[in-house]
Amino acid sequence: MDDCWRRILRTNLSRRIIQECSELPPANVETAAAAGTPAGGETPAAPSRRSLRGLDWFVFFVADVQTGFGPFVSVYLTTQRWTQVDIGLVLSAAGFVSLIGQMPGGALVDKARSERFVAGIAVAAICISALTYAALPIFPTVLAGSILHAAASCVLGPAIAAISLGLVGHAVIGERLGRNARFASIGNGLAAAAMGATGYFLSARAVFIVTVLLLIPALLALRAIAENEIDPERAHGAPPRHLSAKARARPGALMNNRPLLIFAGCLLLFHLANSAMLPLVGSVVTMKSARWATLIIAACIVVPQIVVAAMSPWIGARAQIWGRRPLLIIAFAALPIRGLLFVVISDPTILVAVQILDGITAAVFAVMVPLVVADLTRGTGRFNLGQGILGTATGTGASLSATLAGYLTDRFGSAAAFSSLAAVAFVGLTLVWLLMPETRPAKEAAT
Repeated sequence: MDDCWRRILRTNLSRRIIQECSELPPANVETAAAAGTPAGGETPAAPSRRSLRGLDWFVFFVADVQTGFGPFVSVYLTTQRWTQVDIGLVLSAAGFVSLIGQMPGGALVDKARSERFVAGIAVAAICISALTYAALPIFPTVLAGSILHAAASCVLGPAIAAISLGLVGHAVIGERLGRNARFASIGNGLAAAAMGATGYFLSARAVFIVTVLLLIPALLALRAIAENEIDPERAHGAPPRHLSAKARARPGALMNNRPLLIFAGCLLLFHLANSAMLPLVGSVVTMKSARWATLIIAACIVVPQIVVAAMSPWIGARAQIWGRRPLLIIAFAALPIRGLLFVVISDPTILVAVQILDGITAAVFAVMVPLVVADLTRGTGRFNLGQGILGTATGTGASLSATLAGYLTDRFGSAAAFSSLAAVAFVGLTLVWLLMPETRPAKEAAT
């Protein structure tokens, strides 16, 4: 009887050893997926709850910090008796740096060995920029501050996406990006309200002081993200560090990535149509009812933020089930519909309701743009450079949009401008429908 039990124990032990040596135990398969590594590989430690929460709050406070550089800049500089020409020069310089800095910023993050350090430096630079605005509002210092802010922003966005990818991996990056978008949207909305109240009850200068004070919680949240839980190779779109990584693709190789270039062209057309739409609505509303214009435009900004906060995590989850292409088609289709509705609608309440479409598009793009880049640059080590390429396309379209809309409005009227912008948006939708492939990896589609 004893011999029988010994044989059974030896057999069971042998089976267990064979299983552990040949494949991951069943309990660890989900862990491998969550870490973005294939079952059967050596799985790095899954990100801790503390790191994931730290990323949540870092995204939230970064949105707060960035909000101070929105329309508040123009308001503040106007109170300092700046001319509109000087204000325009500062904003144009910042826009130019933001446009040309997208690809170098992404390449810099790809080269960095600590995405957390890069993000911290970028946040500190933004707060230094805010200090220059508040302390010495003269042209040379404000110009330098605006350029510093634009350059730091070119690095900060890719760094946040890289930290997210380095923490959770490709398998669940869609859901993580959806969560990022939710916290960013909530941060933007609350910060806009708080800074608006600060500017009203205190002064326009106080807005930038608040921006500087937000540096402290932002850096504390960043510090909560454990450095050793961010896989630096995976954060750049390369194979994880515990696997035998193949050589990185050269930066120029992405310019031969046909789906990436198609997506960049579609985004350029989208933002060429989209960026001028809300300012054009503001001009139309002001001409009809100057008293309520500010309130209506504020509501048009807040409504999409609410939609983004509500929908982004759901979109991240759907992207893993439906794939990327159906959601992109929905986002691109919403814009021409919105443009045509602006042609025929004048009731302020309905105008605000139409902005729900803008919220749907913003929620999809907040998740899909970095997610599609992650798909198309997987294994190349150029994830952040890919984001820079799309950022350049986005900035180019946005910078041309106001000029196009202004010309059409002056020559043919606002209805013709809205119709033309809707036509450009429809061309973008057509290109996505006909040319943009599904980018979700086949093995993810099967799970």
